[in-house]
Parts: sequence; structure tokens; C-alpha cells
Amino acid sequence: MNWDNNNKDPWGNNNDAPDFDELMKKFSSILGRKKPSSNGSDGDGNKRGFKLSPSRILMYGLFGFLIIYASQSIYQLDASERAVILRLGKFYEEQDEGLNFRLAGIDERYIENVSLTRRYTQTNSMLTKDENIVDVTVSAQYRIANLKDFVLNVKDPEGSLRNAIESALRHVVGDNTLDTTLTVGRENIAQEVQTRLQTYLDIYQTGLIVQQVNIEKTDPPPAVKDAFDDVVAAREDKERLQNEAERYALSIVPEARGQAQARIRDAEAYKLAVVANAEGEVDRFNKLLEEYKKAPEVTRDRLYLDALQSVLSNSTKVMVDVEGGNNLLYLPLDKIMEENKKKGDDNE
Repeated sequence: MNWDNNNKDPWGNNNDAPDFDELMKKFSSILGRKKPSSNGSDGDGNKRGFKLSPSRILMYGLFGFLIIYASQSIYQLDASERAVILRLGKFYEEQDEGLNFRLAGIDERYIENVSLTRRYTQTNSMLTKDENIVDVTVSAQYRIANLKDFVLNVKDPEGSLRNAIESALRHVVGDNTLDTTLTVGRENIAQEVQTRLQTYLDIYQTGLIVQQVNIEKTDPPPAVKDAFDDVVAAREDKERLQNEAERYALSIVPEARGQAQARIRDAEAYKLAVVANAEGEVDRFNKLLEEYKKAPEVTRDRLYLDALQSVLSNSTKVMVDVEGGNNLLYLPLDKIMEENKKKGDDNE
């Protein structure tokens, strides 16, 4: 076996393949050299074109690749946005607002607005407790509370929401009568549906939170719609009259209470006046009794004269019995007083 260095390997084969450095030099000369002119010289006489070394080409290529890769990997999230990163199909992390990074081509990114309030409305025919059919239109306002659960746990979270709303509504309406569903029970039904709906969504781990549920409309079957409209109108009239009666009661009761308090105060004042007057009469009588005991006849005459004065002072006519005569003397005091008053006015 020949082991010389005449471009042959130990097995006697010719080693004519060029090495890697020679290939890179030829490639760089093709890229960097200008095409020779027709006279056999370069485009600029004997000057050769610009050459790039293999290491420089590799460096430039790597730098361009890094720029492109960084532009695909670095991104910005707004204040209301959140992102879930899956690396090789598995949950890696949840990213908040600001600048964030992912491995482009390796990581999967799901961005959602977690502050946005979404609204869903649907209409379904429901069976009530008394076996009547009613058309119920319900609307739900919700938002994403847990982005990880929203992305990973349920394939179609909003579809699950629709099914959960229908299930909760069917259960709650089934516990109420048609009259309650159409009239006074709508608010309670909405609250019960919201509670039950949130329970369902938590069990499914959809990552959604229900903010409000409203019963937009409840319609009875067409065959009895007119009759139910009459019932609703009558109930509204009843409530209106009750409200008017309550307003009247609220206005009249305070006034009556005020009058009652005024009468109570007047009665108390009258009581005090009567008691004080009685006490004064008793005191006067006791003093008169003492005087009577001292001089009975004088006191008796005095009382008689006081009584006459009290009686005659209020009388305008006086009858005088003349002793020894058969006639009574009539004194028209009222006429005499009027004439005296006229004379006094004339003199003035």
C-alpha cells in the first residue's frame, strides 16, 4: 500500500476534490468580482472587484437573520391586553402589558383583551312550571377573567357560554309560573340565571366572569297574548292606584298628626287654666268664709249686693216696684244709654 503524498489516499484513489476554503474563495470571487471586459481586463483596467471573505458573508447573514427573528419575536401589549405563550404545545407563561418576547417558530401566542366587556343575546322558548310556553330574550355581559383557562381549558368558550345560558335559563324559568315570568318575577329570574350561569362557567373552567344578566323580553304564546296584555294593564292600574293612595297617606298623615298634637296642647292648656281657676275660686271662697265667720250679716249683705250688681250689669231693662203702688216702673236703660251717647257725640 502506497502512503506517499501524490494526491492519493492510502487506498490508491485520487484526491481531486477541492477543499472548503477553495470553494468559498470561488464563491466570493463570483459575488465580488465584476465581469471581465472584452479585452480580457477587468472593468476598471487591471483592478479587481470588491471581495467578501466567507467569514464576513456568514456574519452579515447571521446579523440579518437575527434582525428578522427579533422583529418576529418581540412585540408590544396594550394595558388591556394579555398574552398566553405555549411552548411546544404546552403552557409556558402568561404575559402582561409592555414589551414581551417569544421564540418565533417555536412558541404559540394567544392575545386577548381582558378589559373588554362582551355582550351576548339569545331568545329561547321555555317551559314554565305550570306547563306553559314562553319566549324569553336574555342578554349577558361578560369578560375574560382568566386568560389561561380561556385559551387552554375549553375549545370554544363562547359556545360554552351560549349553552350554559340556555341551560340556566331553562332551569330557572321551569321553577316559575307563566304569570311570574311575564310580570313581577323577571328581575328575580335574571339574578338567579346569573348565579347559576357563573356556577356553570366555573365548573367548565372557561375563564369567563358574568357581570350582568338581563331579561330583555318575555312574550306569552300568541293565542293568549291579548289576554295577558289585559292582565298586565290591570295590574299596572292597580299599582298606580296603590301608589297614589300611599302618596295621599304620606301627605295627610303628617297633617293629621300635627292637628292631633295641636289639640293635645290646647287640651293641656285648657286643663291648666281650669285647674288654676278652680284653685283661685277655692282660695277666694276660703278667704270669704273667714270673713263671713267674723261678720256674718255684713258679709251676707255684701254678697247679696255683689250678686245684684252682677245680674243687673248685664241687663238693659229694669223693673222697679214702687212701694204702696199697683204699677211697676219700667226703666229702659238701653234707650237712655243710647241717648246719652248721642248727646255726648253731638257735644264733641
